[in-house]
Amino acid sequence: MPYSFLSHLDCSRTGERFDADVVQGLSPAGAPLLARYDLDGVREAVTPKEISGREPTLWRYHEVLPVRSPENVVSLGEGMTPLLRLPRYGRELGLSRLWMKDEGLVPTGTFKARGAAVGVSRAAELGVRGIAMPTNGNAGAAWALYAARAGLTSLVAMPDGAPPITMRECVAAGAELYRVDGLIGDAGKLIAAAVQRREGVQDVSTLKEPYRIEGKKTMGYEIAEQFGWRLPDVILYPTGGGVGIIGIYKALLEMRELGWVSGPLPRLVAVQATGCAPIVTAFSRGEKESTPFPDARTVAFGITVPKALGDFLVLDAVYATGGTAVAVTDEELLAAQRELAEREGTFVCPEGGACFAALKHLRESGWLEGDEDVVVLNTGAGIKYPETVPLDVPLTDVIL
Repeated sequence: MPYSFLSHLDCSRTGERFDADVVQGLSPAGAPLLARYDLDGVREAVTPKEISGREPTLWRYHEVLPVRSPENVVSLGEGMTPLLRLPRYGRELGLSRLWMKDEGLVPTGTFKARGAAVGVSRAAELGVRGIAMPTNGNAGAAWALYAARAGLTSLVAMPDGAPPITMRECVAAGAELYRVDGLIGDAGKLIAAAVQRREGVQDVSTLKEPYRIEGKKTMGYEIAEQFGWRLPDVILYPTGGGVGIIGIYKALLEMRELGWVSGPLPRLVAVQATGCAPIVTAFSRGEKESTPFPDARTVAFGITVPKALGDFLVLDAVYATGGTAVAVTDEELLAAQRELAEREGTFVCPEGGACFAALKHLRESGWLEGDEDVVVLNTGAGIKYPETVPLDVPLTDVIL
């Protein structure tokens, strides 16, 4: 049996078909390409029960991942993160079945490792010699480290305000790193120009290559498997570039077509900060695409994306599942971050904190009734953002 049942790539706007076995960027329509699989072949080749006996990494789903040969897999053991019940915090919110998928425990400390593992593996398999990308921090760190493991070069540009730890990760990985006086879009322009001058280097900016989504979609497969191949009622996701929510929705559709899950799909909730909320604004207006958000800024730096290339795919996923989009203030998300650590002993990233703050809005409005299975994606470890917790404690030589 094939290791991967990858068939081809589709333009996400026009449906035009493209060859999956050459290096690809955006479609001629300027839209992301989506990987498609021979799902009939997958259905005949493997069952959910067989998958349950495989190693606990995202590569357990290799039939629906794009890497053709297991020899080309670049891995640091990513995937199969815990799905934790949050009873105390849930009771305070009136949510009897609240869960957290904790992506802070994957290599590099954020969910970005998923996209990097699959994206780098496929790039190397196709003969790419180096990767280049703009980043708000964590993606650049993850891709630089996985590129190092694969023996590829990495070129990374990030806003000067990105978390310093992510810059240090890039330096440690041997990346060619540049700080940019601006936002991620400004970094992206510099990377695009640089790639034109570098042979064998691929621009792996968010959604400008097809395979980051494939790594991120494994969160959807894992949630279904961890629920015994059924689906929760609601999934909340912090949304910047939106690859995670796009990937989860793609996984849900694939699993439904495979017959691995049935029933209604989870309502998908895109969570943003009020300081950068283009998806929330577009959703509130019933629009299919967003407009650039002015003067974007939030302490949840990972979701500071004023205009996402795949915004229309995020909105499609939210509309199609009967979901919604919610924005919270920096004060709310930082308070939720602290409350969750105090109640449940888990220190989430500020982007994850935004989702927990959004729960309060959804509960108070009645959008959540309280008896649903609700899954919150915490996309990273809080310890990567030490500046979000003020340190004001006494220095002493005696404790009474």
